[in-house]
Amino acid sequence: MNELERAVAALKQEGVIAYATEAVFGVGCDPDSEAAVHKLLAIKQRPVEKGLILIADTLEQLLPYIDIAALTAEQRAAVEASWPGPFTWVMPARATTPKWLTGQFDTLAVRVTAHPQVRALCRAFGKPLVSTSANLTGEEPGRTTAEVVAALAGRLDYVLPGEVGGRAKPSEIRDARTGTVLRAS
Repeated sequence: MNELERAVAALKQEGVIAYATEAVFGVGCDPDSEAAVHKLLAIKQRPVEKGLILIADTLEQLLPYIDIAALTAEQRAAVEASWPGPFTWVMPARATTPKWLTGQFDTLAVRVTAHPQVRALCRAFGKPLVSTSANLTGEEPGRTTAEVVAALAGRLDYVLPGEVGGRAKPSEIRDARTGTVLRAS
């Protein structure tokens, strides 16, 4: 079993894994597993009310979670023009999207990544991942496999060795309906 297969196996067993993204390592899990998401939130010491980000290989992987039809053609074009890339968009969530993903909101933050290893991971897993920075809330996120292992040793089910994409800051977050920047990159 190779490293990617080990990561997918951990995800399928409701595990929480770490992996490299465009700027920092991410911590992720199966978005459809309430147990896995709550385990991730406990590791991060993050309240469920804040909501989470999903990272995917393609827009199609995100469609079960977001209400793309609620966006105008122009709004959708702006989103699609930025992907794949380090741009996270807050979009209307489907009514069926679990509250453990949306938190207190009726929206969900989503991104189609350009990072080749994360794309391969999402393809192999067959769906998006919950994705948040690999750190405890308030701490600096890890940028190397060694930093993640040191910060979160014993808390994760698997750390997929990899290299971050070289961006200085995590993804920009924008509201898909208004274009407002919620977190600058």
